[in-house]
Amino acid sequence: MKTLICVGECMIELSETGQTVSGPGGASLMARTFGGDTLNTAVYAARALAGNGQVGYATGLGDDPFSDEMLAAWQAEGLSTDLVLRFPGRLPGLYAIKTDGAGERSFHYWRVNAPARDMFKHPEQDNWAEALGRADMLYFSGISLAILDEDGREGLLAIAEAVREAGGHTAFDTNHRPALWPDTETAKSWMERAFRACTIGLPSLEDAGALGFGSQPAAVAETCKSFGVEEIVVKDGAGPSLVAVPGQPDVLVDGQSVDRPTDTTAAGDSFNGAYLAHRLMGEDPVSAAAQGRAMAAWVVSHRGAIVPPKPAENPN
Repeated sequence: MKTLICVGECMIELSETGQTVSGPGGASLMARTFGGDTLNTAVYAARALAGNGQVGYATGLGDDPFSDEMLAAWQAEGLSTDLVLRFPGRLPGLYAIKTDGAGERSFHYWRVNAPARDMFKHPEQDNWAEALGRADMLYFSGISLAILDEDGREGLLAIAEAVREAGGHTAFDTNHRPALWPDTETAKSWMERAFRACTIGLPSLEDAGALGFGSQPAAVAETCKSFGVEEIVVKDGAGPSLVAVPGQPDVLVDGQSVDRPTDTTAAGDSFNGAYLAHRLMGEDPVSAAAQGRAMAAWVVSHRGAIVPPKPAENPN
């Protein structure tokens, strides 16, 4: 059975329910769950695979009740948690989502001491890194890089290169969060290195423009090709996704869209999950991109990062 391992950070998530507290102030009621870009991708990949492959999540958590709840929930989604490093006395990070009338969201974080930042400092990190290098497909994002110190980033890129050199696939999404980086040039430098270590690039047009990788999908794809990326999907929100493979004509994949999204949280993450799952199962990039768009359309029709499964995905 082929394996996809996603590397990154999961945090406690607080999201608005659409209801308010009665009385003065009218504060929004918040629902508590969990989320993180690479964790979201792992969940949606596992759902898309439906047992036709194994998805593992590699991260750092504490030894607290919230961390225990996360592990139980991930296992219930079918994720392997063998690569979750536990840090005694630590707590996971936390973020809150505010959503405007158009469904666009803003994020607010409390994550400075999150254990995921120290994955490459854990006593078991050598064995952990070796296990990551055995993946058939490895996925990480700009956030995965941003939360690590320089030694950790070097370690993650070394693992990505090892997977690629062993004949596996490594996939990367820019998922740029400026607040996590000292400046744009630093972010751009590390993300260029990430693309050079990868076979699959999954940038968004918005991130690419902010980082100076191109302002049009075709230009972004050409930039990624120049870095040695073997297959690229440029996501443009509700617009068509551009699929580019060196030596072949670029293809625009339209597919499903949602006129009035409820919440765009995890739209790109869910696209990535379905895309990578279908590629792991051997589907071609264009077909996999269509599956990604269908998954994202379902997700943006619900609130929160991890939404109920599509009816066909529900084992019950």
